[in-house]
Amino acid sequence: MNFTLAAVSVLCAAVLLALFKLLRNMAAAGRSLPVTAEWIDELSVERYRPMMRLLDGADLDFLRSQPGFTPQAAAKLRIQRCQIFRGYLRSLSSDFGRINGAIKLLMLQSRRDRPDLAATLMRQQLLFACGVLTVQFRLVLYRFGFCGVDVTDLVRIFDSMRLELRSLVPSALLASRASLTTVLAFPSPL
Repeated sequence: MNFTLAAVSVLCAAVLLALFKLLRNMAAAGRSLPVTAEWIDELSVERYRPMMRLLDGADLDFLRSQPGFTPQAAAKLRIQRCQIFRGYLRSLSSDFGRINGAIKLLMLQSRRDRPDLAATLMRQQLLFACGVLTVQFRLVLYRFGFCGVDVTDLVRIFDSMRLELRSLVPSALLASRASLTTVLAFPSPL
């Protein structure tokens, strides 16, 4: 009983530590501003579509049906795809952190308080960080052939925050490719 309690306590502490580290890394990514209007305009879910299909089991199933395909080749393919997937995940997390940083700056420069937006921002950050932890855990399992990895929820959270940022930055500034720092220099109608 004591061993089980200790193991659960250690596991919970590890998960909390990982969650804290992820939130801190996302906050650090948001500090790499100024984000340009061009960058905001180029943000798209399409950038992460390959990530959503990268670990799909259909490719491996097809390759298994081919003559000469070995379990060692499948393991090597899973390793390579995990490495590529982690690159996408780092990029997604970085973009998400920048979006959050930009929204925070816009909120600070706003004439109006937006507690609803602040609450949404905090909730989305927590959901994203928990989603990244879940994806990383499932990625380890995928590496050994136990399960698949679905990032649909992460991409959905990213997209909702991307759309929120686009709604806060006037479209005229996006069209003129002005930098976000220019937007912050003027009082915002938020």
